[in-house]
Amino acid sequence: MAENSHEEPGFQADDGLEFGPTLRRRQLGRKLRNYREQAGRKVAEAAKYAGLRDATVSRIENGRHAIRPGNVRLLCQFYGVGAPTVDTLVRQAEDSNDRGWWTAFSDTLEDWFETYVDLESDVRELLTYSPTLVDGLLQTPDYALAVMQGGWPEVTKAELHRSVELRQARQERLHQQGSTKQLHVVFDESVVRRVVGGPDTMRGQLESLVESAAKPNITIQVIPFSAGAHAGMKGAFSVLRFPAGFEDMNSVYLENRRGAVWQERPNDVDHYSGVFKKASEQALSAEETVELMDSLVKHL
Repeated sequence: MAENSHEEPGFQADDGLEFGPTLRRRQLGRKLRNYREQAGRKVAEAAKYAGLRDATVSRIENGRHAIRPGNVRLLCQFYGVGAPTVDTLVRQAEDSNDRGWWTAFSDTLEDWFETYVDLESDVRELLTYSPTLVDGLLQTPDYALAVMQGGWPEVTKAELHRSVELRQARQERLHQQGSTKQLHVVFDESVVRRVVGGPDTMRGQLESLVESAAKPNITIQVIPFSAGAHAGMKGAFSVLRFPAGFEDMNSVYLENRRGAVWQERPNDVDHYSGVFKKASEQALSAEETVELMDSLVKHL
């Protein structure tokens, strides 16, 4: 019976940090799939018993669908899972449907970017190539305001400040004590030389980058003009890598002004990971990058 199976751990990563809603749903869905398979049941049989569509059960098992506690009880009953475990899974279903912290910013979050912020919260490692501006996770408030005012002049002051607050909230989760999330960013040299928002704003941004580069979980590199043609010249991208056991969620994020494109096939993830590796090899070392930024601060 499924009840005798080895129980998986709860909603935590190996480092003890709790997963967000997306990975919670994915983990719970896997448990339900394992119990179904151990019971020798097919998706169609489970769906018929629970009064669901086949596609709904598949999405639940893939973590791509909200998991209602009532459905968990029905499915577990069909799989022969014992009461103590069912109660645990039902509580996990309730937890998996918690609203993420970012929903407090729903007034300023586009739907397509909400997906990114959701997944960003759970990544183990984030590899970002940014050829034109400082990455949002490293922007100072003044720099962020200057970027948005320059690129979106029609946006109201209230909307601008809410967007800055969202950036700061994302940054807090990167910088929080004990965070094991790794951020590796490669910039084009133009990013650190372009005076965005005026000398004072840019000086503050460069000083902040130097401080961030000193943190153990953040690596910043710059590809110098002298490198000539390089691997990242075709545009910005981010590679999202997830904790052990969730590698199938690794993906590539490509953003434009009106939305985003996700590349999720393993070959695509491997391709962009290779591009990032090559770009980082062509860039200045982390130490040389800090020296460059320090020198630029002195001339502002």
